[in-house]
Amino acid sequence: MYVCNCFGVTEAQVKGHAANGACTPRQIASACKAGTDCGSCVRRIQALLGRGAYPTRGLADEGRRVMAEQLDEAA
Repeated sequence: MYVCNCFGVTEAQVKGHAANGACTPRQIASACKAGTDCGSCVRRIQALLGRGAYPTRGLADEGRRVMAEQLDEAA
């Protein structure tokens, strides 16, 4: 299912970026541009990030760097 129609980003892609360390909508936008055009998908991205307890979320809460090199591979 598409999350961002502007850039054709799917729910699976957002979850993949989250699993690789993107734990905020801004970090998702950095990885794949989702949420940077009309903005209508930002709430959906927030919901996706809040649902799954991605292991890197704890690192972000501790103030540690969580952006992985894999995020450079924007979908």
